[in-house]
Amino acid sequence: MSGPEIVTLGCRLNFAESEAMRAMAAGRDDLVIVNSCAVTAEAVRKTRQQVRKARRSRPDAEIVVTGCAAQIEPETFADMPEVDRVLGNREKFDITAFAQPSSTSFAVSDIMAVRETAPHLVTGFAERARAFVEVQNGCDHRCTFCVIPYGRGNSRSVPAGLVVDRIKALVDEGYREIVLTGVDVTSYGPDLPGNPSLGLLVERILKGVPELPRLRLSSIDSVEIDDRLFEIITGEPRFMPHLHLSLQAGDDMILKRMKRRHSRQQAVEIVDRLKAKRPDIAIGADIIAGFPTETDEMAANTLALIDDCDIIYGHIFPYSARKGTPAAKMPQVPVAIRKQRAAALREAAARRKGAWLDSLIGTRQRVLIERDGAGHAENFTEICIRHSPFRGNDGLGQIVELKVTRVEGASLVGEPV
Repeated sequence: MSGPEIVTLGCRLNFAESEAMRAMAAGRDDLVIVNSCAVTAEAVRKTRQQVRKARRSRPDAEIVVTGCAAQIEPETFADMPEVDRVLGNREKFDITAFAQPSSTSFAVSDIMAVRETAPHLVTGFAERARAFVEVQNGCDHRCTFCVIPYGRGNSRSVPAGLVVDRIKALVDEGYREIVLTGVDVTSYGPDLPGNPSLGLLVERILKGVPELPRLRLSSIDSVEIDDRLFEIITGEPRFMPHLHLSLQAGDDMILKRMKRRHSRQQAVEIVDRLKAKRPDIAIGADIIAGFPTETDEMAANTLALIDDCDIIYGHIFPYSARKGTPAAKMPQVPVAIRKQRAAALREAAARRKGAWLDSLIGTRQRVLIERDGAGHAENFTEICIRHSPFRGNDGLGQIVELKVTRVEGASLVGEPV
């Protein structure tokens, strides 16, 4: 090994921050960092599981747990005999945090007091063609089911000039695709001078880094797509035709009880508008099944949202009560029913994705080679190259045009044109 072993759970922001920690801990072969997630109770359970697994496989290593679960439930991990140190989401970006083994076993400060963004933006991803760049952190909204603001703090943005400079550096290193990531990306800007919007940031990136061929956003809030951002999404060829929306539910009463800021109709309308101007855009969505008080009728409204919003990529999970959130005090749907409803949603999304993949047979797709002759098309579908000349890291970062010949599982297979 040439550096630490890093185990990452959760969102794209966590993956970006793991790479920043990898750079800070360069040379620490004796270190295992578990970058945790707290979005559900299951995510916390998996974090504990990964810690135990790490200790079994690396009995002599220093094991550090950080991330949102460590920030929200530090005692849980401090009490684990396998853990040497617990670091909060602020402390993991202390440049000295991983320099050498530490006698300090617990360092978790008040995340709500943090006003700056992480100073260590990612500068590279080993053996990848795509890089994630953090442009925002934290969240000012308080959805009734969510603990993430207590793990990430209030919303804060990275100045546009810094973002552009980092992306330039990544493109110079050979990266062909950048994903802008954060906790609530569409809230970018109000804390910066001049109150720039996310749309303005994207404009500056595209103008300031003309060599960048592909740009994406991580999960965004559909209600915050303003006119400037809408025009970029639908009219800029370097912005990839794929959006992942934080929809969460398809019933108005449940959306109100979640304290979401959009209605069902608003979600449907924004997707209709997007697809009217850019028909090839692929839609993904986060959806929670079995939120407290959800009736069969309400669940049916959410199930219908899969078709109404043409959801191809469904990130669906049963509701998980998180201690301290308002939703945890609401009347709970039985766990078995939550799982049944989640399964029905996944089945509907898989059926819609299958039909969509079939419709792509015979089309030409531009694919970024990421690994062993496979990668993602502009619409984010995975494509393998039949009779690929690329093996291992050969062709990494190349963008090739393929003709789709067949569907294989949840992916496509294509041949070079």
